[in-house]
Amino acid sequence: MRETVALTPDGPDPEAPRYLNGVALAETTLSPHSLLDLLQAVEARHGRVREVRWGDRTLDVDLILYGGRVVADERLMVPHPRAHERDFVLAPWLDLDPDAVLMGHGRVDAILRRIGDSTLPYGGDG
Repeated sequence: MRETVALTPDGPDPEAPRYLNGVALAETTLSPHSLLDLLQAVEARHGRVREVRWGDRTLDVDLILYGGRVVADERLMVPHPRAHERDFVLAPWLDLDPDAVLMGHGRVDAILRRIGDSTLPYGGDG
């Protein structure tokens, strides 16, 4: 788990509450779109509303990879199109899997070295 400053359309907002970021690896029999539906239902159960892009949110769950598949439509893009730019995705992923590879971009450790890591290890109870 990693902590980061809140990211807004105007850039980082150090005055806002910090975000907690994590990565999970899972196996599923769900299709990519069914998994997306499930993830969005979990977000909704935790109070997530989708009124403003990049607005404040109680929970944000992204689907970064789905096996070796590429999905590109109006609802879903996999691999996630901006994962390679986001230290808050790459750092906790690397904590979980030091040999991780982001399809289309290479080794996660190399990407993170290239873009830099502004995340902090989470020091709370969790």
